Amino acid sequence: MNKLKRIEIFTRLRAENPNPETELEYNSPFELLVAVTLSAQATDVGVNKATRKLFPVANTPETIANLGVDGLKEYIKTIGLYNSKANNVIKACNILIDKHNSIVPETREELEALPGVGRKTANVVLNTAFRQPTMAVDTHIFRVSNRTAIAKGKDVVEVEKRLLKFIPDEFIMDAHHWLILHGRYTCVARKPRCGSCIIEDLCEFKQKVGND
Repeated sequence: MNKLKRIEIFTRLRAENPNPETELEYNSPFELLVAVTLSAQATDVGVNKATRKLFPVANTPETIANLGVDGLKEYIKTIGLYNSKANNVIKACNILIDKHNSIVPETREELEALPGVGRKTANVVLNTAFRQPTMAVDTHIFRVSNRTAIAKGKDVVEVEKRLLKFIPDEFIMDAHHWLILHGRYTCVARKPRCGSCIIEDLCEFKQKVGND
């Protein structure tokens, strides 16, 4: 795919959704960190249902740490892998309290040192909370990038690096949200909705399908 195609793709995505946002509900970098940690192998809808009950009660490292693992589990038990997630969130809260004055750090290295925080989670927090030009590649973005040929790669890190290289600077800050939403609602896994896609004519996917 050439540069002009990529510019046109992101121009259209921006025109359709000028101010894209995560579908996770949060009001602080810490709330976002917790929500993204909980969202691994879970839906944003499911996470939001849990955090709507959790955050009014506890939404700081101290208040969540005070719940303890068992107390936190009561709020997040509807989310997949809630046992390990509760352990990780409590450990992360204690590290934030002890090492970061209860403030979410703004570097990848410090974020990835927190239990339950991998590269993707760190990238989401850096981009969404701190507006750093990072690219969090989940299954949706990996699929869209390879399928359209915006940035092909055999693993998520390769796709991440190619997206950062190939996406024009003017689009990079919001590209994560555009691509994830496109993958979630249009370029879906089993049967992409090519007939409803605003970039269908630019996409290089060979097996395009029409809508029912």
